[in-house]
Amino acid sequence: MKETLSHPIPSTERWTLSDMPTQRGRLAIVTGTGGLGFEDALALARAGSEVVVAGRSPERGAAAVATIRSQAPTATVRFEPVDLASLESIARFGERLRSQTDRLDLLVNNAGVMAPPRRQETRDGFELQFGVNHLGHFALSAELMPLLRRAEGSRVVTLSSVAARQGELDFEDLQAERRYRPMPVYSRSKLACLMFALELQRRSQAGGWGVTSLAAHPGISRTELLYKGAGRVSFQGLMRTLLWFLFQPVAQGALPTLFAATSPMARGGVYYGPARLGETRGGPVEAVVPERAQDLVASARLWEISERLTGVGFSPPSGR
Repeated sequence: MKETLSHPIPSTERWTLSDMPTQRGRLAIVTGTGGLGFEDALALARAGSEVVVAGRSPERGAAAVATIRSQAPTATVRFEPVDLASLESIARFGERLRSQTDRLDLLVNNAGVMAPPRRQETRDGFELQFGVNHLGHFALSAELMPLLRRAEGSRVVTLSSVAARQGELDFEDLQAERRYRPMPVYSRSKLACLMFALELQRRSQAGGWGVTSLAAHPGISRTELLYKGAGRVSFQGLMRTLLWFLFQPVAQGALPTLFAATSPMARGGVYYGPARLGETRGGPVEAVVPERAQDLVASARLWEISERLTGVGFSPPSGR
């Protein structure tokens, strides 16, 4: 099977925040308190959505909320703690949200860990990158599925990466216990994120869940992710510092996600990314789906393994 590039709708590349439809009356959850997550939350709040910024650090969460309110004084935005490296924390978050609201219009699975130099584990014993980037968001999406099913036109947008092109799923060593290499393991986790987004759309359609699932990636953007993961003095960190001009502004990198999250032109089961220079920068268009992400058998196997590892299920309650 060859990689295929969907034909982009010509107008999407010129899409900007001024084209975002009003989000008034909608409730959105964005994981991550800085970088792309912050830009997503800010744009959604400015457009009128009620926004929950979800993250591990109350300090960073409070700072993000304060900054959003300073730039959008009428915004309805709050922080809720959730540690994507802890299934217990994810379950508690889901319980809180289900007690606070009867529906959820948008979930942006954005937060991530990138290329820590040494293998680390989540509280549940998963390799950190695979555990946070994929399994944490898989579990979070399952916890929030009842709320998503109760909202008309709800969407789940899951962040992948250009690194997914190099990703390989080794089902015999998903946790990188035999061999840990920072960037290949990151690529694996982001391939898993993309496969999850596409499989979620297929299952939602087949089951009549009424939830639209999309994927997006930011190209190469000027975030702090490399610094927090690989470190400033790593090869990747030095590239980020010395070649900063090759990284597009974070607000620009957030556009594919925001397009997927809000545009009437965005379609379920589609992957969105920047238009230019090998999908590293520019306006949002349909991105190339790597061949490995198109493997339906592997996608179903990954889903089943993820359910078993996390102990969550997506069997929705009857009725909407």
